Amino acid sequence: MPYERLRTAKKRAVGTKQVTKAVSQGKARVVYIARDAEGHVTRPLYQLCRERGVEVVEVDSMKELGQACAIEVGSASAAILEE
Repeated sequence: MPYERLRTAKKRAVGTKQVTKAVSQGKARVVYIARDAEGHVTRPLYQLCRERGVEVVEVDSMKELGQACAIEVGSASAAILEE
């Protein structure tokens, strides 16, 4: 299950704005991106992850990603951060 690492992570970022900031600062180890998120939201994040060499894990839905992060709304992306 791809969400298990995210659920048990001590530090994480949730939401594309926070995840983008974490990747830019070199703090993100793994980025999760929902397949059903809008492309104009996720494309720049995919590009940034490629440039920075950050692992990207695609997950099925924003709803499931939000639940894995213990929030009540969907999330287009989330990241596990360096400890």
